[in-house]
Formats: sequence, structure tokens, C-alpha cells
Amino acid sequence: MKMKIDLAIIGGSGLYKMDGGNFIQELQIPTPFGNTSSPIMVSEFEGKNVAFLARHGIGHFINPTEVNYRANIYALKFLGVSKVVSVSACGSLREDYKPGEIVIPDQLFDFTKKRDYSFFGEGLVSHVGVADPFCPTLRHQLINAVKKVGATQHENGALITIEGPRFSTKSESNVFRQWGMSIIGMTASPEAFLAREAEMCYATMAHVTDYDVWHTTEEPVTVEMVVRTLLANTAVAQQSIIELIKTIDDSESCTCQNALANALITDHNAIPMETKERLQILVEKYL
Repeated sequence: MKMKIDLAIIGGSGLYKMDGGNFIQELQIPTPFGNTSSPIMVSEFEGKNVAFLARHGIGHFINPTEVNYRANIYALKFLGVSKVVSVSACGSLREDYKPGEIVIPDQLFDFTKKRDYSFFGEGLVSHVGVADPFCPTLRHQLINAVKKVGATQHENGALITIEGPRFSTKSESNVFRQWGMSIIGMTASPEAFLAREAEMCYATMAHVTDYDVWHTTEEPVTVEMVVRTLLANTAVAQQSIIELIKTIDDSESCTCQNALANALITDHNAIPMETKERLQILVEKYL
């Protein structure tokens, strides 16, 4: 594929069916890690090409643990994507982060247990830096886009990713609050870390749908509650993405696209050929 893709969105059906774009192509990209969650839809908005990937599949049939995060990120990398925005639901662990509002988190806490966390291994070791797991430059651009839409947003916060697919117990939810977490979700890890390994800028637009289960005067989270709030926020998400597309700027400095420069520790001569071939699009400029 020769076209330049300016932005990728990983989210739900309300996003890949956005109005105002010109549909270009549906792509099924094979990867060494298996199939992507869905075909990748490419559309043109405001003179820029945008790729959409349904994280849970079209029709939402893949649970958070079963998502093939490595295939999804690898396929976007294969297409030349350098910027990824995740749009997801989250529960609030703070009184002041209310349902219907948007959080652009700046920190991430991984509390998952059963996922493939890295592209690396099998003869090639990489220790990538993720002190700031969300790209500061893309976060700033996303914050400005949401501001233009006029939605109530919070410009920072710590997002904890739990395994799911069940919701938290009250005990768990209260412990997460004691740890200083701001919001809770099921999909940011390892997606954000894989994007960093793939040297892609990554930011999250998290839509608060509920107060998890800790709030004593609110109903505990349910699927119906999550879906209702997400549907109400679909227009906000779509408008924010359009604003981001209009203003996204490749000239702003960013270190994400050189994240592996000092991360690969294995002697090049010791790397198995099959591993080199599998990870070629990630490491070819360093080997």
C-alpha cells in the first residue's frame, strides 16, 4: 500500500462509520502474530487519510483479554502509521471525573495478567522506555481537539488496566483509589506499550461511563450503563477526531519514533534469522 496514513483510530463501530469522510479501502493485513481484530478501514477526511480498526471486532465479539493487540499494532505499523489514538470507555475512580466527561490520561498502570506484552523475545531482547507511556506531543494535540468541541475534559490522570472481562469488586475498586488511580479500563495495556515498541505515537481519549463500583451513592457499573453513555458521547468522539485531523502536525518534535534506538540489547550476530524476519519492520533501521 503506497498511500500515506496520517492517523489511526482504534475504537468502536461509532468511529469507523463516521460521517463526512470519503471511504477509500478496506484492508485485511496478515501479520506474524495472527489476524487483526477487524479489517482496517481507510477513509479520507479533511484531505488526510485515516485508518480505523475495531478493537473488539465488528459487532464487539472479542473480549479484552482475547484482543490480538500485537497483530493490531503490527498491521498499523506495516501500513506506515506513526500516530494512533485509542478511543475507549473507562470507569472513574475519582469524584470529580464524572460520567459523560473525557479524560486524556498521562499515566498508565498495568494490572493485567494473561496478555502478550511485547513483540520481542525468541532471541531478541528489548527494554523500551515507557516512563511516559502516552506520547506528550499527540496528547497535547488531542487535548486541544477536544477543547474545540467544548466537551468537559480532564487533561491528565492515571489509567489502570485490569484483565476483565468482569468488572471490579468494591474491595478492588477502593484499593485502586488508594493507589492514586484516576480511571479504570481493560484495553490500554499492552496496546500503549506495543505502540511504543513499534515507535508510534499513542494517546487515549477515555470516555467516563460510570463510577466503577466504589461510589456509595451511585449504581454499580453495568453493561447497559456503559453502552448508554458511549452512545451519548459518540458525537463528541467523532467531532474531536475531526478536529484532531484538521490540526495534527507532523513537525512537532517527538521521541516516540526513536524509542528503540537504545533499547535493543542483543548482539546482532546472536539474533536468529527467523526473529529478524518477523520483526523486520520494527527493527530494520537498527540492524
